[in-house]
Amino acid sequence: MPRVKRGTGRRDYRHKTLRRAKGFFLTKSKLNRSAQEAVEKALRYGYVGRRLKKRNFRSLWIVRINAACRISEISYSKFVSGLKRAGITLNRKVLADIAINDTAGFQALVGRAKAAHTAHVQ
Repeated sequence: MPRVKRGTGRRDYRHKTLRRAKGFFLTKSKLNRSAQEAVEKALRYGYVGRRLKKRNFRSLWIVRINAACRISEISYSKFVSGLKRAGITLNRKVLADIAINDTAGFQALVGRAKAAHTAHVQ
């Protein structure tokens, strides 16, 4: 059976790991085994973090919309319910942006939401 040499594969694999671990503390950026474990953990945290980021932003938008609704004397749940009944399909990101940057436009949305909500209640 002929002898098989790995070529540059092993070195490239280790260099890739150490490049990703650059800036890590002590041996985690120097030794391959420690670096590999640290990089794998970092990649897992990154994956989870990307999902948490979406959750955190949605909650931020809801807080901003709720604050603007309270100024207009309507609760967040009644506002969202009124928008759905009025057939206005804006997502929370856009609503939060309107609430911050365009108060007149947000007041118009609140008026339509209130009207749709009271029409449904009666």
